[in-house]
Amino acid sequence: MTDAVVAEALVKTYGEVQALDGLDLRVPQGTVLGVLGPNGAGKTTAVRVLTTLLRPDSGRAQVAGIDVLAHPDQVRRRIGLSGQYAAVDEYLTGFENLDMVGRLYHLGRRPSRVRARELLDRFRLDEAADRPVKTYSGGMRRRLDLAGALVADPAVLFLDEPTTGLDPRSRGDMWDVITELVAGGTSLLLTTQYMEEAERLAHDIVVIDHGRVIAHGTADVLKAQIGGERLELVVADAARLGQARETLAAVGSGEVTVDSHTRRLTIPVLGGATALVEALRRLDADGIEVQDVGLRRPTLDDVFLTLTGKAAVAQPPDARPKAGREATAGKDTAAKETAR
Repeated sequence: MTDAVVAEALVKTYGEVQALDGLDLRVPQGTVLGVLGPNGAGKTTAVRVLTTLLRPDSGRAQVAGIDVLAHPDQVRRRIGLSGQYAAVDEYLTGFENLDMVGRLYHLGRRPSRVRARELLDRFRLDEAADRPVKTYSGGMRRRLDLAGALVADPAVLFLDEPTTGLDPRSRGDMWDVITELVAGGTSLLLTTQYMEEAERLAHDIVVIDHGRVIAHGTADVLKAQIGGERLELVVADAARLGQARETLAAVGSGEVTVDSHTRRLTIPVLGGATALVEALRRLDADGIEVQDVGLRRPTLDDVFLTLTGKAAVAQPPDARPKAGREATAGKDTAAKETAR
């Protein structure tokens, strides 16, 4: 199988900050690579390099068989990009935004208009198609932005946290569209903070931190790497969380995670049911009442926390300031360069 995206030893620094530190990525043609990592891990920097919006300090990259550094204009004709923030013109209507993208890609007047209407219907924006985008909700703008990335029916698609800020129904709709695209042969590099999203869509997953890959494999492989089961329980009294944590630490095989809001404690254990019985025995001896308890297999959230030491937290859609302006400017630049 040929690779739609190849990145080798990419390095990018900003002053003393090492955004990429020898990053290697591969996306086989017709597959989805999920890229996970905490905020600041280098995910967006990698996307910007691969989509020609940023030059690395060193390393090489190819997209659709084309050298990104040597022939950026050819790469732009073959890719679609939806960044972390919706890069749409607020004063144009939804239809005019998509029609404009089609014209920039030289699709022609009629094909551009037909494609715009088709995508507006596909993303359930047809009723708002002729309204200015400034009247759209955040979720509607996000869907319009992804539609814009699909106007030219690209062979390779880059989605940088595409469903951040979407409601559950819109997120599900987006997943359905992405699944259809990949089934049709599109290759996709997807960065996300939603573990469920990565597990549902990605054929392969890499976890990056501090600009380099720290784990690679399918969801099942990554879960197997951290091994064991998870003991989860909820205590009745939030004031006893600290004591319950110490008690669980004595029977578990890893760090205890505490959610004070829900009074839930989680710890990896070996021996499954034996560890559960022992934990309950000790908690009962300490006089700590348990409201709920159970065993479960590790999730991608557990993988993420174990590998990075941080919980996966999606950046809120309104946390835009500088990065958002740069993302919008970059997308506009890419479209204009493609049109030349």
